[in-house]
Amino acid sequence: MDRRSFIKLTAVSGTTAALASCGDPDHQLIRFVPDEDIIPGQAVWKPSVCPLCPSGCGLTVRVMDADADVVRNGKAGLLHILAAKKLEGNPNHPVNRGGLCARGQAGIQVTYHPDRITQPLKRKGNRGDGAYEAITWEAAIAEVVSKLNEARAAAPEAVAFVGRGGESHRNTLIAAFLSRLGAPAPVTYELFGDDVLRAANGISFGNEQLPTFDFANSRYVLNFGADVLGTWDAPVAHARAYGEMRQGRVGVRGRFVQAEPRMSQTGASADEWVPVRPGTEGALALGLAHLILKNGTNANGTRPDPRAVSSIEGWSAGLPDYAPDAVEKITGVSASRIERLAREFTGESAVPGMRALAGVAVIGGAALAHTNGLFNALAVNALNALVGSVGSPGGLSFTPQFDVAAAATLPGVARQGRTLQQLASFLLSEQGADTRALMLDGVNPVFTAPRAWKVRDALNKVPFIVSFGSFLDETSILADLILPDHSFLETWSEAVPESGSAIAVVSAAPPVMKPLHETRATPDVLLEVGRALEKPLELPWQTFEEMLTATLTPLPAMTDGSDTWTDVQEKGGWWGTLPAAVRLKPDTTNTVRLKADTTSTPEFDGDAGQYPFHFLPYPSNQFLDGSLAHLPWLQEMPDPLTSAMWSSWVEINPATAAKLGIEQGDVVDVASPHGTVQTAAYLSPGIAPDVLAMPAGQGHTTFTRYASGRGANPVDLLAPLTVSTTGAPAWAATRVKIARVGKADGRLILFAGGMREHEEHGR
Repeated sequence: MDRRSFIKLTAVSGTTAALASCGDPDHQLIRFVPDEDIIPGQAVWKPSVCPLCPSGCGLTVRVMDADADVVRNGKAGLLHILAAKKLEGNPNHPVNRGGLCARGQAGIQVTYHPDRITQPLKRKGNRGDGAYEAITWEAAIAEVVSKLNEARAAAPEAVAFVGRGGESHRNTLIAAFLSRLGAPAPVTYELFGDDVLRAANGISFGNEQLPTFDFANSRYVLNFGADVLGTWDAPVAHARAYGEMRQGRVGVRGRFVQAEPRMSQTGASADEWVPVRPGTEGALALGLAHLILKNGTNANGTRPDPRAVSSIEGWSAGLPDYAPDAVEKITGVSASRIERLAREFTGESAVPGMRALAGVAVIGGAALAHTNGLFNALAVNALNALVGSVGSPGGLSFTPQFDVAAAATLPGVARQGRTLQQLASFLLSEQGADTRALMLDGVNPVFTAPRAWKVRDALNKVPFIVSFGSFLDETSILADLILPDHSFLETWSEAVPESGSAIAVVSAAPPVMKPLHETRATPDVLLEVGRALEKPLELPWQTFEEMLTATLTPLPAMTDGSDTWTDVQEKGGWWGTLPAAVRLKPDTTNTVRLKADTTSTPEFDGDAGQYPFHFLPYPSNQFLDGSLAHLPWLQEMPDPLTSAMWSSWVEINPATAAKLGIEQGDVVDVASPHGTVQTAAYLSPGIAPDVLAMPAGQGHTTFTRYASGRGANPVDLLAPLTVSTTGAPAWAATRVKIARVGKADGRLILFAGGMREHEEHGR
């Protein structure tokens, strides 16, 4: 699909234009009548919230009134319409402060996508065939009510729910719905989730949430694998702060070092890239800590925090097992480089003009996705505590969190239950036969979970599945009933950002436009179902808007002379100091509790002799885990490091490729003990010789015309290993082999051509 075609599509004058790619058939797009008086031809900006990642960034949406020729019921006519034209960042929002990533910009295509599910659908063929017939909302809700009544009567825990994680009003409502139904707490799943880091932060600092980094005031950042400028956590907030760190202070430029086995977008922007063996990031952190403990006070007065030294088991002896020579053997990083990094991190080579501050360490991505991921996270946490970076300028802190359940007077509601792997195992067991109904909300675990977990087989065991998805994908195609949600522009959008701000934030905004199709807001559907059950759930609201009003109105107003609810609707949320009664309280009894009782050595699936390469899938800059692959703007967006578009690839070091006779674009098979994928080779000097890396996101079999049948899915290769004590998928713990199949066949599409003159790299 070219830009000219999509501009025609999204322009008001092109309301009925066809959206097609590669010759696909036409689909008409019809917009809607506005609620308010808007001057024709004059744009109005309305607040909203971006839902495409957990950051909770604020939006401003450009909407405009106009006339368009439409055809309805076979008759042509002129329709007065209100069109959402453009998404931008909300300049007043504390997380993104006016910025918006490319993924957020593409979010407008969710609403206008030609393959959106436009009304309730009921399966009429075999499960998985994708054959559905349209039904009314009344019939659909009646069927859900009937199935839940049957399940409730059969067994107290006969209903399961799989959805998205994170603190939000939507998730709190879902948890309350299940609790009052007598069902288990919802299962939440993200392939590239951060549950390991949350668990580590709970152990280390008493805050089981992601940290917020004060990069803008940092002197030195040592990053263990987190792609903070690309896909990790709150990249828009990180990018702004990174820019201030590098250029926002006259005469001062902070230093940024990235340690990782495969160069990420962040690594490419760093002052120094340190290749480290997969799974050994924690050992490198402890190697630095050993030297800091050994050297004591440095030239600038920075010294180890005595609280940390006394509270970390074994540290009083100075970590003798992590001397530089020993760490070099573990990590592959030279002892001399480790010694230099330790000096820089503690400020001995401080930037002129800055007061003596220690550095701050960050960990994320593949470093947390090994079987020893919790150990790696605890080691980095200990390093930060050791030099006093926790709660200090230029260091890390924790964004105050709004407790939605407390504000909604729903105490004791469990937000998360079993892991996805546990649910799948249960459904495949004899006891799993008791599960009569399953609900799916915004997740696609059949695509994103390791195949050895047998998620598809497990879901097929459930007699009745209902999906609230807006598109058919590998998971929702198993549903017996699909109740499509509004797009985020057509309903109340909200989020509770976990990080990226120094103050508490609740993102919330009303719809900017009327629904385009016969869809309904999922929270309102759940409330209606709860009222219609034989034993009503008696949730305290009639609509989702009532819930938002009830929880947010008591917060202090942000504007003098205004009321809070007006502020929320006009500004796109609430931010400020939370009253104690609605703030999630951290466990402050252990502010620096850093004992690590987990294994320090990573385990890998696959014999090293047969499978000689470490395999690192990674979230795509365009598609993340694949949930955004259906948006054509993102398919067309070149990857920032390879310039690849509309395709997938596997990255291999040029020296390794030369030994194997593999050239740029060659078709290769990548195999693990669990599967094989075929894709194109991309030669990259930014990857270790014994590592292969592959972006996630492509390889869909069912996910609209733009993503289906395109590329390969690296998840097909993953072992069913998990991170010790957490249950999170250890997606970086698989070994693979690679073999050339044939010459380049055009499947690797590069916007800027291939890399050249790279032979000198990677040696």
